[in-house]
Amino acid sequence: MGGGKETPRQKMIGMMYLVLTALLAMNVSKQILQGYLSVNESLEKTRDNLQTNNKLVTEAFRTTIEGNPGAKPYFERAVEAQKMIDDVYKYIGDLRTHVVNETEGLKNIKIADTLNLRRTEKMDDYDMPTTVLIGSEPKTPKKGANTASELRDKMTGLHDKLIAMLDQMQKTEGQHLLQADYEGLKKKLASIKPVDSKRKEDGIEFNWEMDNFYHLPLAAVYTNLNKFQSDLKNVEAEILQVFSGASGKLAIKFDHIVARVVAPSSYVQSGTKYQANIFLAASSSKLGQGDMEIILGVDSAQAAAGNKGSGLVPLVNGEGVYEVGASGEGDKKYNGVIKYKNPDGTFKYYPFESAYTVAAPAAAVSAEQMKVFYVGVINPIMVQAAGVAPANLSVSASGGGAKLVPKGGGKFEGTFTTPGTCTISVSAKVDGTNKPQGTSVFKVKPLPKPELKVGGKFAPQELKKGEIALVSGLGAGANGFEFQANFIVISYEVTGKAKGKLAQASGNGNNLAADAQAILKGADVGTKVYIDAKVKGPDGKTNSVTCGIKVTK
Repeated sequence: MGGGKETPRQKMIGMMYLVLTALLAMNVSKQILQGYLSVNESLEKTRDNLQTNNKLVTEAFRTTIEGNPGAKPYFERAVEAQKMIDDVYKYIGDLRTHVVNETEGLKNIKIADTLNLRRTEKMDDYDMPTTVLIGSEPKTPKKGANTASELRDKMTGLHDKLIAMLDQMQKTEGQHLLQADYEGLKKKLASIKPVDSKRKEDGIEFNWEMDNFYHLPLAAVYTNLNKFQSDLKNVEAEILQVFSGASGKLAIKFDHIVARVVAPSSYVQSGTKYQANIFLAASSSKLGQGDMEIILGVDSAQAAAGNKGSGLVPLVNGEGVYEVGASGEGDKKYNGVIKYKNPDGTFKYYPFESAYTVAAPAAAVSAEQMKVFYVGVINPIMVQAAGVAPANLSVSASGGGAKLVPKGGGKFEGTFTTPGTCTISVSAKVDGTNKPQGTSVFKVKPLPKPELKVGGKFAPQELKKGEIALVSGLGAGANGFEFQANFIVISYEVTGKAKGKLAQASGNGNNLAADAQAILKGADVGTKVYIDAKVKGPDGKTNSVTCGIKVTK
């Protein structure tokens, strides 16, 4: 056939040679098919081992959440990821069965009865798998159920959902991962996302569908589908490993333990008890500025916004050492936030507050409950002088209509009749003579204006219809006032709409009359009920008080 004149016999022999050559090219080598069989069986064993191991890890992970509540969010996320992976895993198994059935012509076979690869008769068939999964145009694979294009969409969708879950965990308190684990998982997930190779063969650019299913024998297609399932189980194993260890990795590692004694006060009087808490305190000596900061004069929100407050407390062996000069007598308070950096790079904020007292070398007088005195109520007062027994103190008061009643041990009860100022003078009997120890000036204030108490609430802005219908009496008091102060309701007037009609009722005392109760019970939803009352305080003054209450469903 190289040229020249040929006999009919030579022409026939040449034609048969061409046909034989084409048939040999189309026939897949038995050695190659045997290689696919070996690889496939290895993949199936690996896949099944991974699936068994993943079940054991899941059960072990489940038991840890009983003794470690912090692990529960990670376990729940792991189960969520497993559900998404299992859905695609099952789909690939069903797709593999469909391809075998179509290639072997087993239209009615059940999934559980599908022949394994060694028992297939057409493992070298490359035409039918291509037709089923890709169609006649490889550059534009066919769409629809049981196609390579649908498989690509499902695997891409799984990848994107798992990435979105990881990103959400990094934004959610109690679900963070270490940055290295987070980045590692994202790289691992990339292994299941279909990507076009874009290699060219005979001028044709290959896509992912062509790389895995085009013009390949059934043995290769079957093996590739098993590989995808193994990849999914590998990803599942990685997720279980990282999530199960996450809560333990994010814990603080304590390596510095010391004994601590904390007492409410180091100053006690004779005859009283000294109390202190003694315990072991643990810290981490590796914590330094950047890992942990103790910021003074801010709250958690301010610290999170970057506010540095009034300064940082220096750290020694993972502990803050706070020192400040004691100038100016009186109570000194300080507060702040411990800003702690988690291993995953996020921060947690732990607020604190404390106080101490700077005492002058003389008599000290303070109101036990507040910094002021109030007219008409009993004001507890404590008087002390350094180095002097309470029995040797003489205390007097002037201004504000003051009257002091001693209660023993340096304690007094003060009553006042006039707003203004009060001066308390203290002297001590030393060596048989009285010596001045100092004076203190306090403000004397009138009682705060009372508020009505309706349905157990001070001046409520609104009450549900069912709540206001149960109100049968009124109370009064100074909301937030720390002293014992009795306020009495002298009279009242109730005004409101019932069934669209305006009604009014009045009475004396704190118990509501029947007509007043009827207004509250029948009050229309969305309207307001107004209660005006006269209230007498312990100082003898009568105040007019009004409360407007919106009736809600």
